[in-house]
Amino acid sequence: MTRLILLCGLPGSGKTTMAKRLAAEIPAVRLCPDEWLAGLGVDLFDEQFRDKLERQFRTLAQDLLRLGQNVVLEFGFWSRAERDQMRDIGRALGAHVELHYLAAPFDELVRRLEKRNSEGAVPVTRELLIEYAKVFEAPDQDELDLFDVTASADRPQWS
Repeated sequence: MTRLILLCGLPGSGKTTMAKRLAAEIPAVRLCPDEWLAGLGVDLFDEQFRDKLERQFRTLAQDLLRLGQNVVLEFGFWSRAERDQMRDIGRALGAHVELHYLAAPFDELVRRLEKRNSEGAVPVTRELLIEYAKVFEAPDQDELDLFDVTASADRPQWS
């Protein structure tokens, strides 16, 4: 049975590292908007373009699942509504749908982002992370139980 894997978490939580590992192990096609935006020379903060790209990735993911290919979506899935929608789409296509929620304490996220920023990545500042955290809807256990497979890090301890 095909697998649709959703990676959920804030910047710096380890989504890309896990996505690459899973894609290699399973194997699966990994779709990462940040990498595509950077590769196309588009500002990572261009929300309108990002929304268009993610819609295209959702369509591509459905096509791949229909062809029997496993897919890892590295979108962050900040809202419950996004996760519910992709779970329903995957199930309708007969796929096992997994949610991998990656969390880390706020100060650890900042540390990782500062390291990444120093290596030339598009900077995500502490202030921006604070704003992101305000809108991020972390999955609770009831939601995690809706997926075929889940992996969840400890709940973050916001400082």
